[in-house]
Amino acid sequence: MKLSHSLALTLPLASGWAMGADLSVKFDVPQLNVAEYHKPYVAIWIEGADQNIASNLAVLYDVKMKDKGGEKWVKDLRTWWRKAGRDATLPIDGVSGATRAPGTHTMKFDGAKFGIDKLAAGEYKLVVEAAREAGGREVVKVPFTWTGKGKLAANAAGKEELGAVSLQIQ
Repeated sequence: MKLSHSLALTLPLASGWAMGADLSVKFDVPQLNVAEYHKPYVAIWIEGADQNIASNLAVLYDVKMKDKGGEKWVKDLRTWWRKAGRDATLPIDGVSGATRAPGTHTMKFDGAKFGIDKLAAGEYKLVVEAAREAGGREVVKVPFTWTGKGKLAANAAGKEELGAVSLQIQ
């Protein structure tokens, strides 16, 4: 089991901007050279300085598996499961989605729908967790400072189950 390391760059790109706060998350799922490859389950959320979930953004798993079989393995997203999953009813409307193949993926989240525009100014982390059947598990945390307005970008990188992870708030 590999847990990630945090590296962050916080860049306020503009100030005085007070409209919606839409979030874009870009993450890489590396192609691993293994005998039996399975697409990873991925959870994406924002947590506050108190480590509680401020916004549950995405839970990507095998949503179409017969008899909801994919839900059985969501528990492998252990960090997310302990914080939010065990109390959630899956699928979560607007949050649950299909797994992603190796490559670079961008997900966009409406600030009003996901409560991003209501985040109080402070320290936060974008957290991306990936777990693969017959594979590993990794958590990447991208720290950022939210002032309540403006634009920002931050990034970090995983080492095995995830590659580069970045966020932009506009």
